[in-house]
Amino acid sequence: MMRMAKDGKPKRPQQVYTLLVEIGRKSGDGLPDKATGGALLCYASGVDEAEAVRETVAILKQADVAPLDVTGYGTLEEREAEGHEIGDEDRDLMKRALDENSVIVAQMTPYFEGKK
Repeated sequence: MMRMAKDGKPKRPQQVYTLLVEIGRKSGDGLPDKATGGALLCYASGVDEAEAVRETVAILKQADVAPLDVTGYGTLEEREAEGHEIGDEDRDLMKRALDENSVIVAQMTPYFEGKK
């Protein structure tokens, strides 16, 4: 049975998108003291990638993180079609994001400026 949205149109299913979020510094962001910023690998659910990006940015801002830029890498199926190898742990995190209709931060990489 197809679920319908409030406006009577068929409700599109949620999918999980892989997003790489570049972040700047903000008080309370959880990055190491000497980091200049970082990157977060996130799995986010949404009916499309734009919704997944909006939800991810909103949640990160609520968590005192300063998102600067988001790069989308598509759904699991799209990534597999491009030949990406996706391990069981990442698949589990993607499933959790879908089941919980949430954003999962799978990895955080701090950036440090090199000393010259």
